[in-house]
Amino acid sequence: MATEERIADQAPATWHTLTAAEAPELLGVSPARGLGAEDVARRQAEHGPNALPEARRRSLFRLVLRQFQSPLIYILFIAALLAMFLGKQGDAVVILIVVAVNALIGSVQEGRAERSMAALHRLSTLRARVLRDATEALVEARDLVPGDVLLLAAGDAVGADARLIEAAALEIGEAALTGESLPVAKQTGALPEDTLLADRVNMVYSGTHVTAGRARAVVVATGPATEVGKIARLTASAEEPKTPMELRIAQFGRYLIAAALGMFVLVLGLGLARGLSFIDIFMVAISQMVSMVPEGLPVAMTVALAVGMQRMAGRGAIVRRLAAVETLGSTSVICSDKTGTLTRNEMTVTGLWLPGGRTIEVEGVGYHPEGILREDGHVIRVDDPVLTALLEAVVLCNDARLVPPDNEDSRWRSLGDPTEVALLTLALKGAVDPEALNRDWPRRGELPFDSAAKMMATGHGHAQGHRRVLIKGAPEAMLELCGRARYGADAAPLDDQARALASAAAEAMAGRALRVLAVAEVIDMELDDGAGFEQFRDRAVLLGLVGQMDPPREEVKSAVAECQAAGIRPVMVTGDHKATGLAIARMLGIARAGDHAVDGRELERMPESELRDGLDRIAVFARVHPAQKLRIVEAFQARGNVVAMTGDGVNDAPALARADVGVAMGITGTEVAKGAAKIIVTDDNFATIIKAVEEGRLVYRNLKKVVLYLFATSMAEIAVLMCALLLGYPLPLAAVQILWINIVTEGTVTVNLIMEPPEGDEMRRRPISLAEPLLSRQLLRRVALMTPAMVLSTFGFFVWRLSTGVPFELVQTETFTVLAVCQWFNVLNCESETRSALRLGVLRNKWLMGGLTLGILLQFAVVYAAPLNASFHTVPIPPADLLIIVAFASLVLWLEEVRKLLARRRADA
Repeated sequence: MATEERIADQAPATWHTLTAAEAPELLGVSPARGLGAEDVARRQAEHGPNALPEARRRSLFRLVLRQFQSPLIYILFIAALLAMFLGKQGDAVVILIVVAVNALIGSVQEGRAERSMAALHRLSTLRARVLRDATEALVEARDLVPGDVLLLAAGDAVGADARLIEAAALEIGEAALTGESLPVAKQTGALPEDTLLADRVNMVYSGTHVTAGRARAVVVATGPATEVGKIARLTASAEEPKTPMELRIAQFGRYLIAAALGMFVLVLGLGLARGLSFIDIFMVAISQMVSMVPEGLPVAMTVALAVGMQRMAGRGAIVRRLAAVETLGSTSVICSDKTGTLTRNEMTVTGLWLPGGRTIEVEGVGYHPEGILREDGHVIRVDDPVLTALLEAVVLCNDARLVPPDNEDSRWRSLGDPTEVALLTLALKGAVDPEALNRDWPRRGELPFDSAAKMMATGHGHAQGHRRVLIKGAPEAMLELCGRARYGADAAPLDDQARALASAAAEAMAGRALRVLAVAEVIDMELDDGAGFEQFRDRAVLLGLVGQMDPPREEVKSAVAECQAAGIRPVMVTGDHKATGLAIARMLGIARAGDHAVDGRELERMPESELRDGLDRIAVFARVHPAQKLRIVEAFQARGNVVAMTGDGVNDAPALARADVGVAMGITGTEVAKGAAKIIVTDDNFATIIKAVEEGRLVYRNLKKVVLYLFATSMAEIAVLMCALLLGYPLPLAAVQILWINIVTEGTVTVNLIMEPPEGDEMRRRPISLAEPLLSRQLLRRVALMTPAMVLSTFGFFVWRLSTGVPFELVQTETFTVLAVCQWFNVLNCESETRSALRLGVLRNKWLMGGLTLGILLQFAVVYAAPLNASFHTVPIPPADLLIIVAFASLVLWLEEVRKLLARRRADA
């Protein structure tokens, strides 16, 4: 059977069931020689490059075309075509300019986001060490093929999925793939077929890295066939949901289409019944249909999202899709990855236990060695013999390095296993210098970490002839090995009571989500590399226990509290262990009393109905694989939640794509995760997400103000015309005057209303329900007050002015101006739901004040400029009449001020 046929016959998911000898044989390669040049060329032609297919960048045409996908835009196109058909090319051009501006703004903003994304991609090319023709070679990872023999050492990135055939103290960092925060110890033995991905300790995967040890592995999958490739395919197939605002706009547009057509027919019928000329009433009907369409809304929505996008960029979040800004403001559930998102992804020692029951608290987090050690609330002495012995042991029995800041990097950098780096940080906090200690006590032998024995040991000698062996490992294994314990300058027997006390201390530390290590030493002993750990039995002296964890980010707890106050529920979705995840969740306030955790196996057996019913009490999903993360997001969405998913690993990508808003980490995030997300947090700070939520809520709030303004004024225009038609009066407004009101008067203030600053209570409000329409009941109640007030002012003025006997052209011009002034007062009404428009604070929105000033100047131009008088059927208004016009129009302001006053009194009661 040909090699390619053997590879195809072997299911990729079962490579871990083979022995270390069977895998190379199946792939037709010698572990001692590797592949030959001809084999490599043939397999490269067969399998292609070891790279994931790159998503095609959207063309400029597709980017612009996407901006026109809105029912409101469709109505505007229809209105423009009808106006052009009737010979009103000027009106058609104005409408099309509005549409073009909307498309331009949206395209520019989304194009800018794509460019920002490209800047985040890593510039380095991954390389891999392989064995080819019995010679070690350094090749680009994209040139790897199935059957290549990888040579791995500490610090190497794994370039493809591979089956281990040799391993020595190998540990792999798999946080990006599985979510496991700690390195995974690897071995070469075969495993059962049903072993979960995170527990396949005889496999190494593309996208992970070696933290300790060395190994030889045979590549079994490349490119799309790797676990990363499968996740990328799962991400591509995840359906992207429409945003809440898109759904509301679509619904609003459908209603408007029906209402506009109905209004067109009604106005046309009433006009013809009154004996008006067909052309005149047809153009008025078209104008009224246009007035029903808030043509300023698409532009306002795009500008609102663009402004929100720029504000978020200033706060450390790059928005890849404009509509994600608004969706984030509607979020009701945040599914957050733990490692690197809620936690620092830097193991930190937080507590020590010394024989005799002494407990020491260690302050400071991360790898920066700043912090002090306290016992019973007091700073401990650095010359304490028991503590010093423990600190020296964790430095010497250690393969990691902690690199101090330099000119190129101002941070302390870790090299090696994060657990061991945390021990070096601890030693520096305790005034022990690792470099000096290693010089004084050079290593003479070692027993690498053994996953069966759960410990490691190193032997050291001093220039003065002293010898010592240091051991660290799992408490249960170490306590069986130790015969004595260090209580002071000397050691004493470790009796059953002392052993039980140490065991209870280890269990208590583990219950606080700490990873616990026991540390021991043997004095005056030469390490025998071939005698195993039994050589230390009853000779080892227990020095103490070390508890460490991947600590939560300092700002996350307050961010979680702010989330909950805003009606947003945070949920942890992690690849880590259930107990660890639940303990961190309780620490951060994510898990409340009665909440529990569910792991991947439990989730696999759980019916969909049981999952959805139990979501309210599940605070942590642990040890979940990518498809399960996708299922969790969909379960929350099925219950009507708007879901934001945060993450940085490859394993997060499908859920990031399926969530209403996917939020990836910009620094630690993988390229797959960034590509799947709609928002990228450049500082990897969970608190930045909460700031983005606040911006999203501000965007939605300002959009509602615009909707209120446009809808109330549109209804007022229609009502004024209908009153005239039904009551037998001449038309109070010409068709071009209606278009002026719709496009110029409204246009100068609509976008500016979007620039309203926060009112301060955005994060004290509940999330916007998906079921809430764009025109909510509360908004309609305000429309029901504003619209009659404007109709009463405008039509009342029209009727009164007709009775005075002045020329009709003047009456129509003044009525036109009354309606414009009503809209200026009304935009001040819409600035706040409860705050008075007469306060000085209303001037803080300089954009709105500028828009009002521009609108007033343009209205003066259309009334007093002779070239515009003929086009818009206007005549100059006597200056004495202007005060009367303002007085009539101010009715809408005073009625709304009374409503706001009553609303404030109700809120204070």
